[in-house]
Amino acid sequence: MKKNDTRSVVTVDRDEQLGTSDNQPQSYKNLSRRDLRGLIFHLLYAVESFDYQESLAAIVDNFNRGFDLDISLESEAVKMAQSILDNREQLDELYKPLLENWRFERIGVSTKLILRFATWELEHTETNPSIVINEAIELAKCFAEKDSYRFINGVLDRMVKTRVARE
Repeated sequence: MKKNDTRSVVTVDRDEQLGTSDNQPQSYKNLSRRDLRGLIFHLLYAVESFDYQESLAAIVDNFNRGFDLDISLESEAVKMAQSILDNREQLDELYKPLLENWRFERIGVSTKLILRFATWELEHTETNPSIVINEAIELAKCFAEKDSYRFINGVLDRMVKTRVARE
């Protein structure tokens, strides 16, 4: 996916899911949890697309202006995305040992971002692991490579089982 592909994906999702019949900025407060996860994925993808050379604040400003959104820099989505960005190496290290028969370098960008995001959720929230896995699978079906949702399911399932065994 090219840098400008993210814009068309966000526009389609926003128009279809949030209903933009008027010209008012879409309020961040109207997002469902699933839409919130989609937004966070898009923020992560945008920062990745710029090789981490653009700040998250600049990306959010761009999204707000370009997609007629109203996302505050103090919003939960931005705070979660920033935490994931700040801890990306540590998050990757948590799931790397679970990549059976795969090298980290061979995993597609979208798949890595979804694994990173789900790993962060499993480590930093009280969200039921089955919900985290299901939402990661849904993100993968929409935005990742074909059949990567199966790969993501397997890795996250092993992660949850490993965590349960440690406790």
